[in-house]
Amino acid sequence: MKTSADPVRDYLAAVGREASALPADRRQELLADLAEHIEVARAERPGAAIGGILAELGDPRAIVATALAEAGPGARVRSGGDAPVPRGRVHPLVPLLMLTLSLLLTMVFPDHPGPLVGVLFRITGAVLLCTSVHWTAVRKTTGVLLTAVVPSAVIGVWNLSGTGSLSDSGAFAANLVTLALLACASAWLWRVRRTRLG
Repeated sequence: MKTSADPVRDYLAAVGREASALPADRRQELLADLAEHIEVARAERPGAAIGGILAELGDPRAIVATALAEAGPGARVRSGGDAPVPRGRVHPLVPLLMLTLSLLLTMVFPDHPGPLVGVLFRITGAVLLCTSVHWTAVRKTTGVLLTAVVPSAVIGVWNLSGTGSLSDSGAFAANLVTLALLACASAWLWRVRRTRLG
């Protein structure tokens, strides 16, 4: 079997084959978006291997599955006949807001129920982030580390060290730094999310 020497063309061809259930205009739009994304990534990282860039985009099947899910409940899979395409679980903003609000709740309500609700928001946000189709596995892992693990560790170390109460100016400063980390990580995750790329 003859293979092309151009991995980008092979990748886009694989996406095109997988996307046969999409309307022709949506399929062309998806392929154009992917091609543009690849070119931008190559321009921003001239020394990067094309295989790494394509791996970051993800598996063609996953890309098309996301595109089909975004097409809405009216979209149908040609090969499956009447079966509706499953929708994405939640909007990508939901886990990011939950992760950011988790600390705000603890800061605003330092006594009951703030910390408990904050922990529940942090856990739920991390789970929603991990199960989302809007980020690659690497970005999900980085996001969970920056928005859930690091803030939890900072808060835990602060509480265990007994350096002061939450009304202490040092605790307030630590909370602001942690909140800034959460906000920056959430903004980064929002910026690198998959939209129409899948």
